[in-house]
Amino acid sequence: MRTLKLSIPEIRLFTPLMHRDDRGYFVENFRQDKFDIAVGNPTFFVQENYSFSKNQYTVRGLHAQFAPHAQGKLVRCVRGKIRDVAVDVRPGSASFGRSVMVDLSAADATMLWVPEGFLHGFITLEADTEVSYKCTNYFAPEYAINVNWQDQDLDLDWGVDPAKAILSEKDQNAQSFKEFELQFGDRA
Repeated sequence: MRTLKLSIPEIRLFTPLMHRDDRGYFVENFRQDKFDIAVGNPTFFVQENYSFSKNQYTVRGLHAQFAPHAQGKLVRCVRGKIRDVAVDVRPGSASFGRSVMVDLSAADATMLWVPEGFLHGFITLEADTEVSYKCTNYFAPEYAINVNWQDQDLDLDWGVDPAKAILSEKDQNAQSFKEFELQFGDRA
């Protein structure tokens, strides 16, 4: 498995090795020992989530949970393609408010490690897209954070006309990044 540190070094892009032959291919998606070495500490996953988005340009996010129920996520696109985003919201971080954006696809089996203290979201670039993500903590709605995917202060270029985006009511009504900072900034 190849590991790449991104512009925010705590975020990693993993590319598993594909062993191809005339039958297709075999991929070792995850190995705990190699993952722990790559991220620099033991990491335990307690929940795995799976989403299906039937339409292209479906947006999910930006979401996180604040401490003591913060979640790290290992995100993998198992069908289709997504543009995946992580925004640093760790109090006191030198990269606070900065983001990393990468495309993940089923075709190359890449995975994005988003540690605790980051907002996370994605937009589907193809119809019938499926995403799986392992989480380091259980879902705790009372600790949930939801920030507007188009917030001007974050200046995220999703590469898609926002008028084409499909969002849940919750994501449509998400708070601004400034509202998030006032409410949760010291404990994300």
